[in-house]
Amino acid sequence: MTSIPELPSKYDPVETEARWQAYWETHQTFKADPTQGGEPYCIVIPPPNVTGTLHMGHAFNNSLIDTLVRYHRMRGYNALYLPGTDHASIAVQTILEKQLKAEGKTRYDIGREKFLARAWDWKAQSHGTIVGQLRRLGVSTDWTRERFTLDQGLSNAVVEAFNRLYEDQLIYRGNYLVNWCPASESAVSDLEVENKDIDGNLWHFRYPLTDGGGFLEVATTRPETMLGDTAVAVNPKDERYQHLVGKTVTLPIMNREIPIIADELVDPEFGTGCVKVTPAHDPNDFQMGQRHHLPMINIMNKNGSLNENAGEFQGQDRFKARKNVVQRLEQLGCLVKIEDYRHSVPYSDRGGVPVEPLLSTQWFVRIRPLADKALTYLDQQNSPLFMPERWTKVYRDWLIKLQDWCISRQLWWGHQIPAWYAVNQTQGEITDSTPLIVARTEAEAHSKAVQQFGEAVQLQQDPDVLDTWFSSGLWPFSTMGWPEETPDLATYYPGNTLSTGFDIIFFWVARMTMMAAYFTDQMPFKTVYIHGLVLDENGQKMSKSKGNGIDPLLLIDKYGTDALRYTLIRKLVGAGQDIRFEYDRKQAESSAVEASRNFTNKIWNAARFVLLNLAGQTPQQLGKPPIDQLELCDRWILSRFHQTVKQTCDEIERYGLGEAARGLYEFIWGDFCDWYLELVKPRFWGDNQDIETPEKHLARQTLADVLEGLLTLLHPFMPHITEEIWHTLTQTGTEDCLALQSYPELDESLINSELETEFQLIIETIRTLRNLRADADIKPKVKVKAILQSQNPQERQILTKGQTYIQDAAKVETLVITDQLPLDAGQTIAGIIGTIQVLVPLAGVVDLESLVARTERKLAKVEKEVEAYTRQLANTNFVEKADTEKVQAVRNNLAEVTKQAEILRDRLNQLNTR
Repeated sequence: MTSIPELPSKYDPVETEARWQAYWETHQTFKADPTQGGEPYCIVIPPPNVTGTLHMGHAFNNSLIDTLVRYHRMRGYNALYLPGTDHASIAVQTILEKQLKAEGKTRYDIGREKFLARAWDWKAQSHGTIVGQLRRLGVSTDWTRERFTLDQGLSNAVVEAFNRLYEDQLIYRGNYLVNWCPASESAVSDLEVENKDIDGNLWHFRYPLTDGGGFLEVATTRPETMLGDTAVAVNPKDERYQHLVGKTVTLPIMNREIPIIADELVDPEFGTGCVKVTPAHDPNDFQMGQRHHLPMINIMNKNGSLNENAGEFQGQDRFKARKNVVQRLEQLGCLVKIEDYRHSVPYSDRGGVPVEPLLSTQWFVRIRPLADKALTYLDQQNSPLFMPERWTKVYRDWLIKLQDWCISRQLWWGHQIPAWYAVNQTQGEITDSTPLIVARTEAEAHSKAVQQFGEAVQLQQDPDVLDTWFSSGLWPFSTMGWPEETPDLATYYPGNTLSTGFDIIFFWVARMTMMAAYFTDQMPFKTVYIHGLVLDENGQKMSKSKGNGIDPLLLIDKYGTDALRYTLIRKLVGAGQDIRFEYDRKQAESSAVEASRNFTNKIWNAARFVLLNLAGQTPQQLGKPPIDQLELCDRWILSRFHQTVKQTCDEIERYGLGEAARGLYEFIWGDFCDWYLELVKPRFWGDNQDIETPEKHLARQTLADVLEGLLTLLHPFMPHITEEIWHTLTQTGTEDCLALQSYPELDESLINSELETEFQLIIETIRTLRNLRADADIKPKVKVKAILQSQNPQERQILTKGQTYIQDAAKVETLVITDQLPLDAGQTIAGIIGTIQVLVPLAGVVDLESLVARTERKLAKVEKEVEAYTRQLANTNFVEKADTEKVQAVRNNLAEVTKQAEILRDRLNQLNTR
């Protein structure tokens, strides 16, 4: 006797998913081989911060990427999904400095070497957390190729890139105004700044004319910066002040004489038309200062306190000094008024504090040549291709507006800038005038320095590190071994797709395209797939500051990885659209993920039924079902399957992953589970249970073929449960797995649209008969007589073809298909499908009087509910004062019970008039 492989009665996602994740990694299932041939398909992971933990954005993006990679691998591509993490300079540095502060120390107390040793220890611990969480997502990455932005290979790439840009005069060091984060005591780029609208003040001050002829009134949102003012500016066309240009005012408190200048940057409509000019602390003022050769007085220390140039306010925190400066100006009679003023304030993305424009010596990338080269690829080759297309303009506009990029950070964790200073030329200190050598190694730097300064030269490496985005910009090709000519670089670069949220186009996408264009003469990827954000249950963006994040691991523990992955993808509606994630915070539950978990259970139970009826045979042993011998429902399900194959492939190819996921759900749950399995059961049950018949064998072939096909089709979306069922179905050992099988091939010859249309009529007939049975409270085991009346001969022919299915599925003992309604049908309950009338005679099946009485009682109850909800909505106090959601819920309830009342009245009319 053939043993029948079985699945456990209940699906256990936790055990199953952990087992297959371990299997894939142990067997190096997803290890890519550049020598194996096949068209390459590569996606490099957007590297999560090594300090991070898996959040919903990671889960969403990596689910999308993994679906694409698994699909292409199964389509025969030589696929590589390359994993890795980012060293996250500012985040790690902040964490470590907090730890040191708790010990009463600073990084300077322990020194750079010990600080970096701590950082690497932290990296070892934190890296295991984020990578372990990524593994729980079941991503099909090649873990043998995992990269870290500070590993030796990537560090070599960073040094090489810096040197080439410097040699090409595209990196320079200069004293310029930068965004300064007092919390991290480091420069930050424009992209690391978030502008927030806040309610503040606009202070108006008088600056007296030095000749005693009056005063000028200026307004500012940062009063403390007036201590560094070196001019007052007016618009040259402003007739009110033309006679004053060239004169001077005396700066209150500091008693410094400063000029009145004319500059077109001044808006005559703002305030009084006079603006204070602080070149060392404002970007616009910096430009005016350069044009008019003004002194640049820095009043700020790196920690946000005021320095010796602030006079009596030296040592005070900038915000404390703000209050004290205003108070002092008021004492001097220079304060005119204080206005409430809502304005935009730039905050450090990492430090969480307002940034301070600060004059500082930093390293910069001359961005225009890099941006122009990326623009050339976009304008001449439409490369990269953006999906959806509307993001192309956003990307292009950004490249056009880019300013030089400040790449130095006053941190220790990161890529130390490969520049060495001949400090013996400037008394052992690094100053703005200290000669420097840029080199690939310290030895190379020393050799160059000896040639310039002699054997006695003393070198000191620049203490700053590079902006994290510098190394991240090289990520698509540095991870492949660049600058070396490696097999991986030759095979897998450029990548196929970058999948990312729209909020990172400027942070990362533009950096990568500019770097790739410059260093590799091609774009780093062919397509940029821009998806939306995962919003919380209230439609709000998730963030740490709001505390509204949703932990994906919590949902994985509760519902399983496949359920979460499938939910995130299925909710996509069109490329680039945000998705709202249903979540009950009190219960830590998600109805959406629960629905996907129910889908996995549906698939599991369907597979158990199929396995039970295959007589221990595999799809390979049973063979393909011969189309010319199949029953109507067999041919229908094969047609529907291949329609689904076509739809799924078409949607994935155009990045319609949400549409593909929903199409699979409708086919598997609806067509296969709800209809085909029910229609095929009579061939295995009842009188045929112990008899082997040709019909039963054909059913087995079809069941096995479609189940294996749908598992393969669904695998990129739900990899774990499909792998588990496939192994049991095919009785495959550990030598092979579903993840490496071929994706289903479309067979156009099996698609029969006319058959599908006809079969849909049979399904609707069954559904209508079932609804009529329910309306009449006919018990499930009671078989009825049914009359199908249509004057359309084609419809009658279709119904006749499906007569057996209708009778079996709707529990119909006698089925009459006619062109005329019988006159002696007696009391009936009726429904309509297009031009077909469906009647179920009730005599002898139900107690009509009891049925009418029950229906009347139900109607009376529902009408009371209608009355109650109507009364509630008529109450203006309730409608105006209650929560919007509560009012809407009452409106929804009213609509529902109103519809129920209509249905019950129609039912009573039928029962009373026949």
